[in-house]
Amino acid sequence: MAKGVWGVDSAQAVTEKLFQGVKNELGYPKFWGRYLTNVPNVSDGLTKEEITRLRNYGIKVMPVYNAFREAVGYANGQVAARNAVFHARRLGIPANKVLFANIEDFFSVDASWIVAWVETMHPTGYRPGVYADPTKGDFASAYCEAIQANNQVAVQTIIWSSAPRPGTTKEQKAPKYQPAAPNCKANVWVWQYGRDAASFPVDTNLADRRLLDFLY
Repeated sequence: MAKGVWGVDSAQAVTEKLFQGVKNELGYPKFWGRYLTNVPNVSDGLTKEEITRLRNYGIKVMPVYNAFREAVGYANGQVAARNAVFHARRLGIPANKVLFANIEDFFSVDASWIVAWVETMHPTGYRPGVYADPTKGDFASAYCEAIQANNQVAVQTIIWSSAPRPGTTKEQKAPKYQPAAPNCKANVWVWQYGRDAASFPVDTNLADRRLLDFLY
């Protein structure tokens, strides 16, 4: 495919100043990844006002759930999925949109948690997504094991890969779409190819066009 659709994500809330800075210095994002909840010293929680601002700019919102520090155990996966759905509904994000679980490369992660995330999310009408590094840590093996337990994991899940990471760029200089993927069936539709841009507190991403239908 071509270069893909360019977007950003940020832990900070999207203010008018941040949007204008990113637009002028980096490019016009087609989507913006934002966290569903406020996590002290980590992320500003998304608000309805911010969603309205982004949508008025013509930017799609990519919701991310990050209020957990490990992804282990079926019961914990259920709780995370229910909480993500609760916050998505609270913010007015409609069904059939993807909610990404933020699994950092240093997190403990197992297949049971991933299966629970998918099985609990699916009946709600939201689409399960996972942000993870398929090249580092436990995610790739846990994900492939989860598929063995339930093939719906492969069918339903949208993966946002954080590897490789050649570095942040302006939209025009974005690399060719080549995210790392687990060594099993996977819909890798987003790639965070650069973290912590020098000019603004955003990460830079490319996405498969198919993703846009599942963003708000």
